[in-house]
Amino acid sequence: MLSAILTFWNFSKPAIEILILWAVFYQILIFFQNTRAFQVLKGLIYLLVAFLIFEFLELHTLTLLLRHFFAISVLAFLIIFQQEIRQGLARLGQQHLFTASLEESEMTAMIEEITAATHKLARRKIGCLIALEKETKLKTYIDSGVAIDGKVSSEIMQSIFVPTSPLHDGGIIIRNDRILAAACLFPLSENINLSKIIGTRHRAALGLTEQTDAIAVMVSEETGNISVASQGRFIPIVNKENFSRILKDLLVGQKEKS
Repeated sequence: MLSAILTFWNFSKPAIEILILWAVFYQILIFFQNTRAFQVLKGLIYLLVAFLIFEFLELHTLTLLLRHFFAISVLAFLIIFQQEIRQGLARLGQQHLFTASLEESEMTAMIEEITAATHKLARRKIGCLIALEKETKLKTYIDSGVAIDGKVSSEIMQSIFVPTSPLHDGGIIIRNDRILAAACLFPLSENINLSKIIGTRHRAALGLTEQTDAIAVMVSEETGNISVASQGRFIPIVNKENFSRILKDLLVGQKEKS
């Protein structure tokens, strides 16, 4: 029996190693997707394929040159793209469920207040940016703004974002059902695939959701359109009901909601 198990293990080891390497390679591609490093990574993959071909054809000079190039490029890659690597590492191990100790009624009330505020601001074409904290703590961004620590309400949010308010620039951060700070500064997205017409507010929303698991809600002051961002992507909003449902799904998760 033991001999049969060892034989099977020795026979299956190459397949297991290939599966593990493929999984790691796939995760690396996801890790760097939509960043400057992704394009460089694609170039390194082409060079790796060329290296294997040269090795197979026994072209020793070219193989030696590429081997030295790889040794230098790894260090250069870490230095040049340290920001992308840091952002990706910050997101590793994040959970995707909203674990705040809010009752369902409190969660619903909070979402209704955000829905009311954003739609009233949208009708008046007043821009806003609201970040909802999940697992990743947003202390760095909270410290960049002005502390408020008030219960979430439509009236407070509208008063913050009116153009005459000294706090209307930047975004507000909500934890549970409390507005912790306003006029917070968020990192701008470095997604190279974004349209050039996307404004600073939307880039800040994407940048925050790329680096954390937060949810961002935006109102465009040019069009009055409402947008939601999560995991570095925009989610289309159709109407109030659609907006509320999307927020609840993102906060508590579709499975938990069901």
